[in-house]
Amino acid sequence: MPRPNDVWLASGVRTPFAKVDGALQALDAIELSVPVARHMVGLLNGGKPDLAVWGAVVPSLMWSNIGREVLMDAGVDPTTPAFSTVMACSTSMMGCIEAAGMIDGDACNLALVGGVDSLSRIQIGLGQKLSDWLRKFQSARSLGQKIDQVTHVQLSDIRLFIPAIANRTTGLSMGEHTEITAKEWQIGRPEQDEIALQSHRNAVAGWDKGFFDDIVIEVAGTKRDTIPRKDTSLEKLARLPPTFDRTSGNGSLTAGNSSPLTDGAAGIWVGSSKGMARLPSTTPRVKLVDWEIASVDFRVEGLLMAPAFAIPRLLARHDLRYEDVHLWEIHEAFAAQVAFHLKALQDREFLAERAHVPRDFGPFPRERMNPNGGSTALGHPFGATGARIISMAVKELAAMPKGSRAIVSICADGGLGSVLLLESA
Repeated sequence: MPRPNDVWLASGVRTPFAKVDGALQALDAIELSVPVARHMVGLLNGGKPDLAVWGAVVPSLMWSNIGREVLMDAGVDPTTPAFSTVMACSTSMMGCIEAAGMIDGDACNLALVGGVDSLSRIQIGLGQKLSDWLRKFQSARSLGQKIDQVTHVQLSDIRLFIPAIANRTTGLSMGEHTEITAKEWQIGRPEQDEIALQSHRNAVAGWDKGFFDDIVIEVAGTKRDTIPRKDTSLEKLARLPPTFDRTSGNGSLTAGNSSPLTDGAAGIWVGSSKGMARLPSTTPRVKLVDWEIASVDFRVEGLLMAPAFAIPRLLARHDLRYEDVHLWEIHEAFAAQVAFHLKALQDREFLAERAHVPRDFGPFPRERMNPNGGSTALGHPFGATGARIISMAVKELAAMPKGSRAIVSICADGGLGSVLLLESA
């Protein structure tokens, strides 16, 4: 399909990220999003974006179009169209792709895109049978009809529905699926802990050198991500027990090498050259060259394997090797997931027979990956991760020489994955 030739991404801002039930626990998804949207729109020359796309993964009965509700609460011009999107952990990256397809250089030149999740404010619902009964009970017009309805409810119907971080088809959690794939690809605990440790070191160093100062805003008295650990070590990580496979004796995923449940919101700008002119001149921006969205049968492949299919297809389309990409931002749902992605990307048999890209892309430059930390250290509010990781990539890449490239990769529940190719200009 044709790709846009004048679509740019400009870094936005985000809240600090905090562990579930931590510093941001009092704020719901809209309350987390509003400061981000208000701050970003407040910097515009021209008052308002032409479009807004916002997403959240954790469902709520309190609203249906969170994008619109965020803009209204943030005081953004109500004539700004807004819609919501969701694709698990790729949610706000998909928002960027959707917005990119709507940028026309005429009526739509600048889109505010973002996402959020509050794992501290998950809404618990009623089971379906109880919901059905309650609706009929409330619609009964007489006392006799209501009494009759009472006789129809059974004790087994009185159940609560608590949203789970699990795949609906299999019933397994993301961590359980990742344990399976890690064993299939023979990814050991030491390699996972090494990736996690490097993520924390890079995140702490990024904060210490001021990288995050202009892309993270203070919210609820919190100025800095609360998850990166300066004092962690391989020895400390090695002492943590398995989290998702505690019975086989072979579990390797722990709280230390997995991204934690996190609260937070993040935003990013998508626009044409005309749209970029409405942002402050100091806002980092890069060209959106191309994207790839992959889907795999997770009953055959690993649930989180799709980016290992998307990346080689995207690079092959542009005749690029791994060494031609100067920055790699890879979402770290789990350190094991990063490890088996990298192993697959360097496996000629996998590339040829499963990804259907029969070529050698060369060695993978791991030293170019997640230079300011990844989701294992920074946190992972599902809907916000795409905007977070893209904003970081944009800022990092914009400081590189013209023509430098970046790949941003996110795996998502359901056997899905999305990847962007960016270029400094």
